[in-house]
Amino acid sequence: MFYYKMDGHLLCSARHDLPFPAVEPPADAPKAVFLFEADPQSCRASFSVGHPGQLAQPESIRWLDASRLPDGDPDPLLGRLIQEGRLRAVNYRHPQWESLISCTPDKRKKRVNILAIGDVGSTLLTGLKLLGQDVISSIGICDLSEKTTARWEFEMNQISLPWAYDAMPEVEVIPPDRLFDCDLFVFVASKGIPPVGSGVKDVRMAQFETNSKIVAHYAKLAREQKFKGLWAAVSDPVDPLAKTAYLASNQNEAGEFDGQGLRPEQIQGFGLGVMNARAAYFAKRDPRFASFLTEGRSFGPHGQELVVANSLAHYDDALSQELTHLVVTANLKMREIGFKPYVAPALSSGALSLLLMLRGEWHCGSVFLGGIFMGVKNRYTATGLETELLPSIPDPLFARIQYAADHLATVI
Repeated sequence: MFYYKMDGHLLCSARHDLPFPAVEPPADAPKAVFLFEADPQSCRASFSVGHPGQLAQPESIRWLDASRLPDGDPDPLLGRLIQEGRLRAVNYRHPQWESLISCTPDKRKKRVNILAIGDVGSTLLTGLKLLGQDVISSIGICDLSEKTTARWEFEMNQISLPWAYDAMPEVEVIPPDRLFDCDLFVFVASKGIPPVGSGVKDVRMAQFETNSKIVAHYAKLAREQKFKGLWAAVSDPVDPLAKTAYLASNQNEAGEFDGQGLRPEQIQGFGLGVMNARAAYFAKRDPRFASFLTEGRSFGPHGQELVVANSLAHYDDALSQELTHLVVTANLKMREIGFKPYVAPALSSGALSLLLMLRGEWHCGSVFLGGIFMGVKNRYTATGLETELLPSIPDPLFARIQYAADHLATVI
C-alpha cells in the first residue's frame, strides 16, 4: 500500500505512481481516503469501507455478506481505520473524484423540497412537518396545481405547538426553477396510476413508462443546476426510477455517459420501508412469523421480486416465501377494500425513512450496488454511504437476493 498527501488529506492506493507527494503512513492518522479505480458507471463514486474485501472485489450484492468477500490483509493503519469506520473509498476514475476527497458531514438542519403534493406527497409532507423539527429547517412544495400548493401551504403552516410557533419547519410554495435549491429533493410525482378496480396486478411497474419520462426531465434539470444534495425517489417503481435519474443526469447532449451529473450515492429509492413494515404487521399477527421482529430482514425492490427473510439466524425458506407473498400482495388487499394503498407507503417508506436518513441512522432504502439500485439496510456516515454487512447470509436466502438483483438488471 502506498500513501500520499493532497491538500492536507491522507490518501492511500495500491498504485505507486500517483501524482501526489509520497509520505510514510502516520500510525495515529484519524482518517484516510482509499483511491480505487473502476468504471464510473458500475459503482459508487465514494463509499464508507466496512470490510477489506470491498477494496479488492467489484461492487455487487456480495458486499452485503462478509463471508462472500475475500478476507484480505490490509496494513495495520488501513485495518484500524476500516474497523473504526474512518476509511472513505473514492473512485479515482470518476470525473468528480477530487471534490469527494474533502467531503465533510454537514450537521446543520436541511432544506427539503417536494415535487408533487398528491395523496402520497401530502401525507409525506405531513409526516415531515410533524416529526422533522430536529433535522429539517424548512420545506418547499411544488405541484402543477397552484390550488393544491396553496391549500397545503395554508394547512401546514397552521399546524403549530402553542407558544413554540417556530418549533416545526415552515412550508413554502416554490416554483419549478427552485426545486434544486435544497439539500434533499423528494420526487413524488406520478402519472397514470391504475384506478382501484382496474385489475392491474403489478401497479408499480405499470407506472414505470410514464414516470420514468418525468424523472428523466427533472434529473437533467438537476444536472444543469449542479445539484449536490440527495435525490429521493418515492414514486413507483422506486428502484428503476432511481436508476433512471442516475442515467439521465449523467448523459451529455450526445447521449453519452460523462459522470457529470448525480453520483450514484446521491440517489436513493424509498419503497422498502413499507414492505419491511408490512412484514412486521403480519409477524405480529401470526406466531409463525414472529422471529422476523427480532431476526428478520428485507431486501430487494418495492415489488414482485421483494425478498423477506423470517430470520437471518434461523432462516426458513418456506416461511420466508409465505411471508414475502403476504407483503407483496398487501396493496392488493387494500384495493379490494376499495381504497388506494398510499398512507403506509407515504409514511413508512417516505417520511419516516427520509428522517432516519437525514439523521444518519439505519433505514430501508434502495441504493446503488454494482449497476442496480437495490433495497437494503443502509445509512450515511461521515465517510460516506454504508450498507449493512452481515456476517453470513444463508445460501437459499442469498440465491433469492441474487435473483432479485438479476431481475432489476433487466428492467433498466
